[in-house]
Amino acid sequence: MTDSTRAAAHSQPKPPGLRERMRATVRAEVVEVALRLFSAQGFDRTTVDQIAAEVGLSRASLFRYFGTKEDIVLVGLEERGRQIAEALAARPDKERPWVALRHAFDVLVRLNEEAPEETLNYLRMMQETPSLRARHFEKQLKWQELLVPEIARRMGASPDQPADPRPGALVAAALACLDVAATARVACEGAVPLEVLLDRAMGALTE
Repeated sequence: MTDSTRAAAHSQPKPPGLRERMRATVRAEVVEVALRLFSAQGFDRTTVDQIAAEVGLSRASLFRYFGTKEDIVLVGLEERGRQIAEALAARPDKERPWVALRHAFDVLVRLNEEAPEETLNYLRMMQETPSLRARHFEKQLKWQELLVPEIARRMGASPDQPADPRPGALVAAALACLDVAATARVACEGAVPLEVLLDRAMGALTE
């Protein structure tokens, strides 16, 4: 084995071990069961004990996989944030920051196109449940932390001026447009594609 081959082998991430795979399997089962119960009964009327019983876990064991009931619904948001950040970083450097942000949100547009009914139900539940909306807002702030550095780079904002509000303002405005588009999608019962609503929302700030 050459030095370069050996270095490449060491640089590859190790596959998840048995414990990690089992944990991921249980988490996925909990999410599947919980979403089914939430859809049938409503979020507030579904208890953690019900979810745990259906999966075959104790209440204490379930909370070792998820910190809160809200986190069961929002488990994918961190990964979505990373995907959006990666999509933003992959956009052409010459693209205007606002346009690059819009294209980065295509990660969510594609998910909506793949499962429109499930996505609409998810958005509806989010809007009808104050505790979910609050928890979603907390997690979405993490998206802002991921996106701001790349927007700052594209705007030529100096890292020596961390008080520069422009990158944060642009990302916050884009995320607000995303939320407004999601609200409109629920209001029209999915009749208008998310892509169209998002274009309208973000386009309103450039007119």
